[in-house]
Order: sequence, then C-alpha cells, then structure tokens
Amino acid sequence: MTIRIAARHAFADFTLDVDFEAPGGVTALFGHSGSGKTTLVNAVAGLLRPDAGRIEVEGRVLFDSAQGIWLPPHKRRLGYVFQDARLFPHLSVRQNLNYGRWFAGIRDGAGFGRITDLLGIGHLLDRRPRDLSGGETQRVAIGRALLSGPQLLLMDEPLAALDDVRKSEILPYLERIRDESGVPILYVSHSVAEIARLATTIVALEGGRVRRAGPAAEVLADPDAVPVIGADQAGAVLTGRIVYHHADGLTEIAVSAGSLFLPRVSAPQDSTLRIRIEAREVMLALERPQGVSALNILPARVVALRDEGAAMMVALASGQDRLLAQVTARSAWALGLKPELPVYAIVKSVSVARGDIGVTAQAR
Repeated sequence: MTIRIAARHAFADFTLDVDFEAPGGVTALFGHSGSGKTTLVNAVAGLLRPDAGRIEVEGRVLFDSAQGIWLPPHKRRLGYVFQDARLFPHLSVRQNLNYGRWFAGIRDGAGFGRITDLLGIGHLLDRRPRDLSGGETQRVAIGRALLSGPQLLLMDEPLAALDDVRKSEILPYLERIRDESGVPILYVSHSVAEIARLATTIVALEGGRVRRAGPAAEVLADPDAVPVIGADQAGAVLTGRIVYHHADGLTEIAVSAGSLFLPRVSAPQDSTLRIRIEAREVMLALERPQGVSALNILPARVVALRDEGAAMMVALASGQDRLLAQVTARSAWALGLKPELPVYAIVKSVSVARGDIGVTAQAR
C-alpha cells in the first residue's frame, strides 16, 4: 500500500503546496496550527478540490488535475474519523456501526465481529451514544469508518477532545488497528507523544509545505525537524523487546545498543515496544560514567548538531537506533561535540513516561 499526494491550493492568505509519498501503516501529518494538516486531509477526502496536483492511493487515482480526474467523496472508499465522533444520537451503537456498511453499499455481515472485537465495543452494541464515555464514542466512530470497507482511513485529531485518561484508554486500540486491520491511516495530530507511539511515517508540515518526511524514528531524531516539533517536545523513538520483568519492579528492555531499565511495563515478556525518549532527558559523557545511579547508559556517536542559541540539539546513532539529546551550548563546547565523536548517552529510567511506551506486537 502506497499513498502518493501532490497538491497545491491557494487561499487568500495561505497556500498549500505539498508533494510526498508514504507506505502503509500510519502516516502522521504533524505541525503547528495553520500548517495545513486539516486542509490536506480534506483534499484527500474530496471535501476540497485542489488547484493542481495528483492524489493516489494504492494505484487508484482520486484526483489528477492534469487528466481532469476528481472523484467525489462518496466514491473514494475512504473512512473519515473527525475530532468529534459525529454519531447519530437517535441510533444505537449497532445501528451506527451498520450505517457505515450501508452507506458503502456493503450488505453482508462479514467483518462486523472482527471489528467490534478489535475495538472492544461488542458489549456496547445496544447502548445509545449519550450512554458512552468519550473514549467509547471515538472507538464506535472508528468502527463505523472501518466497517465501510475503506481503502484508506483518515483521522483528524481523533483524541484532541479527550482527557489524558481517555487518551490512554484509546491509544492501545489505535495501535491494534495499525498492526492488525491492514488499513493504512492518514493521521492528523499536534501531539508528539501520539505520533511517536502510532506513526510509521511522519510528514512534518510548516506554512503549508513539507518540512521533513520519512520514517517516524528518523524524523523524530532529526535536529532539522525541531522547529516544527518544538524543542520542549523533541525526542527520539527506539524499538525494543522486553527481556525480563525483575523482582525490584523494573522491566529490562533490549535495544540495539544495549539494555534499558524502565519502571514495570504492563506487557508480556518478548513483546516489542516503541519507547519515546525526550531529548531534554538525555545527558552526554565522553567516557562511560562510573559510580552513578543511572542504569540506562548507551554507547553512541554524534551524527549532527543544530544550534538553538543557548541550547544545542545533538543527533546520535546508538546501534541501529537514533537518539536526540538537548544540551547547553556551553556543554557542547566543553565536550568538544562534533560529528563522529563517540559518546555515552545517559537516560534516567523515571524520565520515560508510561504514555511514551507503546506495544507493537505481543509474544507469540
């Protein structure tokens, strides 16, 4: 599954001009308010007809200005999940779900049980939307979109209206959709924590243009993406495997350059995890520290540096992973940081929040 999007559209005070390609999985559109995220999704959905460009999903052309192709929204085979769920209040959950199939012309019941199991909403079928929590409402909205048999799922900040408790409730279901449904997702968000857990590809937008696009782990660890992501939110994503749950309450996770010890992670041994580590929580040393309390010390080498004034963003290669460290300019000068310099990255285990840990696959 490949998504190819080239679109240009001029408004009175803003111009969208993007061109990128993404594989299957979750492609996250990330950027500040006004960067063009929702405008782009609406162009893909057919709610906006761009001035020029071409939009293609798995070889199926939805829009091509040069050839005069423009499919109306109802013929695009897309599922759209909005920030507000937009369920029909007078219908039950079951009827809301079935509406997605009816609208798409799907008359058989295949997939209904699989989708309700995937989203954990089977016990809600006879309820009305007013009797659902915010997280349950969004899961039903996602189920309705999936049951329409979409070729692509569009999600425009689906968690923005939820509190932290409801977000933590629904994120595991979004991970399951990513890993088990086989439906690619174009996901709009302004939350770095969300895209770090969910995205396989990130398209960072700034002023209507693509600032950086590529695999999530590469973009998040790229110092040049910091102006879009923000220095306070910048950080890298590592993939690791749970080796052991120790009796002292720590979980040992193997990454490509060594092991990380984190407070107990609620996942089985051998599960594969995505772990987001904020740049400001990474310290650097020229020699492996001795006699310190830090447990997480990984060998690395400097790849690139970005001067942020009083701070310095340092991109690191650690085994097969990428890390990002934020240090003061004075520290960077004192350490003599430069590309290819070997260093040690030190991360406090308690600095990795539970919301920054996502399970990508269970033990088999």
